[in-house]
Amino acid sequence: MNTSYKAIVNEFIVWIDTLGYSDSIKYNCKLAVNEFFQWLEQKQITGINQLTDKHIADYHAFLETRPNMRYKGRLLSSAHLNKNYFAIDKFLEFLQQYGLTSAPIPTNRRMEVNQEAQILKIETLTQDEIKTLYNCIPDTYQTLLFEQRQRNQYELKLIFALYYGCGLRRSEGYKLTAKDVDFDKKTVFVQQGKGYKDRIVPMSTGVYNQLQDYVYNFRSRLKLNHNRLFINQDQVIYLRIKHLQKICNDPNIRAKRITLHTLRHSIATHLLQNGMSLENIALFLGHSSLDSTQIYTHLI
Repeated sequence: MNTSYKAIVNEFIVWIDTLGYSDSIKYNCKLAVNEFFQWLEQKQITGINQLTDKHIADYHAFLETRPNMRYKGRLLSSAHLNKNYFAIDKFLEFLQQYGLTSAPIPTNRRMEVNQEAQILKIETLTQDEIKTLYNCIPDTYQTLLFEQRQRNQYELKLIFALYYGCGLRRSEGYKLTAKDVDFDKKTVFVQQGKGYKDRIVPMSTGVYNQLQDYVYNFRSRLKLNHNRLFINQDQVIYLRIKHLQKICNDPNIRAKRITLHTLRHSIATHLLQNGMSLENIALFLGHSSLDSTQIYTHLI
């Protein structure tokens, strides 16, 4: 990718950041616009002033017929396409605001998402499986020295406290600091969640005890160059849960596709099974619409 395009991408991401979008959206936008520029260069379009409505339409058509690199024989999913459309729209908006009046206007193109297909892809764990996984934490990282093993195991416990116990999204949990945890009120304050919305999440007794142990007996003793609760980077947190799944002897757990979001899906289904109303679950999860929460009734 030429230096001009690289500079534009960097400025675009700074602009996206000023709008308050999450780290995951910034990452997706950067990836999508990088791929768009690479496609433009293949078409011999090397300057942003050359961009036209036809290029946008042709790129949309290219995406809709492009093979899925992860799943052979498939095209890109509607959800993946929509992420790309959103990124390109925001990029065109950025160009307009920065004075390129000849830039195409955002298309607002979106593919209809098949809700049934989405539901089928959602993986959850039963309450017994959650307990089984959590009880495997002492068996993790046995080849490491005690200090490093303890750090990793504490971080695994934090994963369960935030992503299962509080039902947080990946970026919401990653950004939390000790100041966001109010032990007096037994709440966790989520700043700028999805849709830039703040919310307050109540802590159960178990989560309260886990976070107190983590903050006061572990995190407060460390000297780091950041104030996040998690001591490692985002990708490392994901690898923690994959390691835990790998050492678990339960074949059903090992066969599932477990991510941090799996824990969020799991607590939602468990709350619904235990009789909590959809409205309260929506508030707990930070859903702006009950339509998103309604999915869990189909899962059950």
